[in-house]
Amino acid sequence: MHLKVGELARSTGLTVRTLHHYDEIGLLKPSGRSGSGYRLYDEGDAARLHAIQALRHLGLPLAEIGPLLDGSEAAPQRVIEQQMHALDHQIRQATELRERLALMHGMLSKGDSPSMDDWVRTLSMMTTFGRYFDTRELKQILGAYGSVEQEWLQLQAEVRRYMDTGGGIDTLECQVLTRRWTMLMVRWMGGDYALMDRWGTMFRQESGVRGQGGAPPTDMMEFMESAIQLRVRWFQEHFGDVDFRLRPTPDTEAQAIEAEGQALLRAGEPRHGARAQALRARWAALLDQTSGGNAALRAKLATLHLGHPLLLAGLPLGREVREFLSPLDESA
Repeated sequence: MHLKVGELARSTGLTVRTLHHYDEIGLLKPSGRSGSGYRLYDEGDAARLHAIQALRHLGLPLAEIGPLLDGSEAAPQRVIEQQMHALDHQIRQATELRERLALMHGMLSKGDSPSMDDWVRTLSMMTTFGRYFDTRELKQILGAYGSVEQEWLQLQAEVRRYMDTGGGIDTLECQVLTRRWTMLMVRWMGGDYALMDRWGTMFRQESGVRGQGGAPPTDMMEFMESAIQLRVRWFQEHFGDVDFRLRPTPDTEAQAIEAEGQALLRAGEPRHGARAQALRARWAALLDQTSGGNAALRAKLATLHLGHPLLLAGLPLGREVREFLSPLDESA
């Protein structure tokens, strides 16, 4: 497969003028020409272009990239007092390039040699990612993806089935899916909300990454964005000026409290009984952990069942148990 210069430029976000310049200085010469004289680029050319762009992202000038790629030992001359600084800089560049190449290797198809489409698509995606994240962040995000991949793909399939029914965003079923979606993102991003914000910004602004490598397609992204915004509005109504970005905690303890609370309710245990008091203490400890010691946030979390009914959609601790475990001096 060969691409003309205009096709390669469009696919990688570069300009035709840039590719012409690379050709003129001998940095990236096309491997062939068409009968009409058009430059033609093959898989090897695309691979070299990837290396050129990766080195450019690391700050190397074009004059240094050619010798590096060609294996020559022509190093730029520097004055003695700059040599140590230059060497440290090159080490950092080489380390970051190694990490970028490792990320790309993990994204490429396994088995066969990468095709032109593989090179171009990966180059385009890595260029896009690089506008929003540094190499360390990309390594964290892509490295953690394996731990959530199967759950993420399964959740997307469930969202697709729900969307196909024509359901809205303000239903219990949709908000259960929405809570699972957001919590999976929190787990994937290691609880880093700033990272999540930038990831969301990238998907809103860069249509080329949607539907790629397990990412949801555009229509699903827009649907879930709307559902999340609705959920956030309900949270804002309940929390007011209190920052409700919670510390990520597993659902296991809340699920255990829910199960024991339901057992106490079935047994007719009084709210002031010893078993209820012990379970109430466990819930208080969980609230302290989740709120990170923020008293205002803790108070709002304790009364979450008094907010919009769908705020509890998907949460492991339901309304009945929350009301049962509420402080004894509360009317609710």
